[in-house]
Amino acid sequence: MTLAIYSAAFLLDLILGDPQNWPHPIRWIGNWISLVQKGIRKVCRSERALYVGGGMLWLLVVGLTWLVTWAVITGLSSINIWLGRAAELWLAYTILAGRCLSDAAMDVYRALASGSLEESRRQLSYIVGRDTSQLNKTQITRAVVETVAENTVDGVIAPLFYLFLGGVPLAMAYKAINTLDSMVGYKNEKYRAIGCVSARIDDLANLIPARLSWLLLTGAAALMRLNVRNAFRIGWRDRYQHKSPNCAWPEATVAGALGVRLGGPNSYFGELVEKPWIGDEQREINQGDIKLTIRLMMLSSLIALVSFSLIYLVVS
Repeated sequence: MTLAIYSAAFLLDLILGDPQNWPHPIRWIGNWISLVQKGIRKVCRSERALYVGGGMLWLLVVGLTWLVTWAVITGLSSINIWLGRAAELWLAYTILAGRCLSDAAMDVYRALASGSLEESRRQLSYIVGRDTSQLNKTQITRAVVETVAENTVDGVIAPLFYLFLGGVPLAMAYKAINTLDSMVGYKNEKYRAIGCVSARIDDLANLIPARLSWLLLTGAAALMRLNVRNAFRIGWRDRYQHKSPNCAWPEATVAGALGVRLGGPNSYFGELVEKPWIGDEQREINQGDIKLTIRLMMLSSLIALVSFSLIYLVVS
């Protein structure tokens, strides 16, 4: 039944994505983070206190997320087993974000195809943290490819990994970790102290999934008849060409599969951040690479689901 629930959740994500008007636990987690953060900032005035407060923020968000998820599933299962399974299915579906990421990337693709640079920048600004106001067509395309490649890990592969490792409560706790990092895990003056714990633990939580993405994306490249040798080689060669210990693994693998160069300097919150280049520029990146990267994400996610299912059957 566990495999059926996780497979159904995967299919639901592919079909439905993330309808804006539907209730979503990740939005509730985000609201809880904002509320707790405001309270901690009122109490913790100094930078040293904010480092401690950041640890409390992490415990209150991640701990409560795991506890509430476990309590909902257990409580409904005690009433009726099918209620519990329905809750598991719904929660597992909301944990996955492959379709949502694909839709967001295609919004930028369609804007580029229509020739509207301004609309392309606007759509891109919804999915990246960098300044998009001055980006040209090539830079916009590169940003979308990087975002889809990077978020293949925390949007699909890592949630699946934790689903199979510890069930829906652990996977939901992972999403809380990931949401914390996306909201407070920055190194600027405002978040450096309060977000330190969240950023470090997010790096740790993605350590194994990011490295698995190298193999999974390489497998997807092989099935798509892309440059599989380059995907494997550059995925390994450029795996640390990023300030994050995890982001370069999927980005480098995708860059190798496509034969393009990713990374480079970008502007964040008004500051120019120098980043190393990833991959070899065998050709210039073009908007068609957005669709190819989406296909790589979807196929590698399917490979992950099948692989984790087989391992689950063997060990259970």
